Amino acid sequence: MAQESALSPQPGVVVDLGGGVRRVLAPNPSPMTLHGTNTYLVGTGGSVAVIDPGPDDPAHLDAVLAALDGARVSHILVTHAHRDHAPLARPLSRATGAPVLAFGDARAGRSDRMIALAGAAALAGGEGVDADFAPDTTLADGSEVAGEGWTLTALWTPGHMGNHMCFALGETVFTGDHVMGWASSLVSPPDGDLTDFMESCARLARHSARRFLPGHGAPVEDPAQRLDWLVRHRRAREVQILDALAPAPATAAALTARIYTDIAAALLPAAERNVLAHLIDLEARSRVRATPHPSPAAIWRRA
Repeated sequence: MAQESALSPQPGVVVDLGGGVRRVLAPNPSPMTLHGTNTYLVGTGGSVAVIDPGPDDPAHLDAVLAALDGARVSHILVTHAHRDHAPLARPLSRATGAPVLAFGDARAGRSDRMIALAGAAALAGGEGVDADFAPDTTLADGSEVAGEGWTLTALWTPGHMGNHMCFALGETVFTGDHVMGWASSLVSPPDGDLTDFMESCARLARHSARRFLPGHGAPVEDPAQRLDWLVRHRRAREVQILDALAPAPATAAALTARIYTDIAAALLPAAERNVLAHLIDLEARSRVRATPHPSPAAIWRRA
């Protein structure tokens, strides 16, 4: 069993992260997933929990099953219904008999505002969503899931996605895509909600964890500092958007081109979704107005 290294993690290799947690990296690297999805095994006794089985990849399923080393999977937990986190849950459940647990399906947890906007405006969205995902058991905020020598507490943290949950294991929190050490999260309406994202950051800050284990990338060893950076980053982006709107009204695409001048072209669509999320949040706070209504095609102006 390998020890943690942030330099060049290898898919399929079992990495001991300490505290009764092991990681198996899925073979799905990309600009949005870094090295790939982190699948976590919690527990060292006869029963373990699997957090974020990952993409539906037979090789990754074999790697996760091999990592069990004779242990039984008692629970399969999914942080959120994106295709790089959720689809392998069902094949793993069939292979082990363990139930799949999550906050809800792909549309669960959306704010009232996002539900209304999704119905009234052409928001698009749906990037990477596993629309077929449905857990066997839904978890309420604060629910506990226990096995041999471990207890996980479910923390509903909407923002990156409405059904996003983090899972606390003592002073370690599995943060899915809400907090990562290598990048900020994509927030793409109506699946994501920036207002909720900021509130969930505040909630995690109150949790006072000592370590975050994200869905992609290496462990975050200074959670408070990382959360502070995420909040400051979002507030700075908000100022940039308002400043970019000062000369004249613009679409989200035009604002993105003005603001994101130093990223790869392949990442511009995700950047535009983040800008749209900010604009919707600013509109809810009466800082900007959309004509005719909030959408990617809307003309935005400062209020």
